[in-house]
Amino acid sequence: VQLQASGGGLVQAGGFLRLSCVASGRTFSSYNMAWFRQPPGKEREFVAAILRSGGSTFYADSVKGRFTISRDNAKNTLYLQMNSLKPEDTAVYSCGTSLGAALSTTPRDYNDWGQGTQVTVSS
Repeated sequence: VQLQASGGGLVQAGGFLRLSCVASGRTFSSYNMAWFRQPPGKEREFVAAILRSGGSTFYADSVKGRFTISRDNAKNTLYLQMNSLKPEDTAVYSCGTSLGAALSTTPRDYNDWGQGTQVTVSS
């Protein structure tokens, strides 16, 4: 699976962005999906994950209540709606695939990262 993330940009604190991750191939619905981010000078960190069916989601505490992960299996697309953005949300955001049975917050459980999209939140 090849993944392409888009939708990033420069936004003021309190603003919003919607990220998309389009997957190639016809097996998108077979994968659990997740968003991770890598702030400048830091390690990649978990943001949100969603089951292959879309029936269950999980969020990092730092984004809970502000971000919403969703997917459209018919369009092979994963989304991340980001509201009430903060400067500490600044990072490169990437999506990953997982064939695991349950949702995971660990980067090594995900594959097919592709190119991320830069999100910059100004104060």
